[in-house]
Amino acid sequence: MPDFKLPFKLYIDASGDGLGASLHQVQIINDKPVEGPICFISRQIKPTEARYGASPMECLCLFWALEKLNYFLEGCVFEVITDCTSVKSLLNMKTPNRHILRWQIAMKE
Repeated sequence: MPDFKLPFKLYIDASGDGLGASLHQVQIINDKPVEGPICFISRQIKPTEARYGASPMECLCLFWALEKLNYFLEGCVFEVITDCTSVKSLLNMKTPNRHILRWQIAMKE
């Protein structure tokens, strides 16, 4: 069971075939911190998404995961863990393309 007072960890990854995310939380069990999974989600990419590069695909994965896991994450502290270091810079771009701009706006809500 998740404890909504504790922070979550959201792991995301995208490939040419699909998107995946897992939500975890560190809880104290027998006086030791133990990270355990809360849920796992995945989906195939759509034909139009197959044209995205690696970094925009990772941003898509983050946006999708935040939408799907909104119930757990809204109003909670969480950390996003990804193997794509450019996600942060893409989400802070000054002149993003229309997809990234839409994701930037949605994530600020």
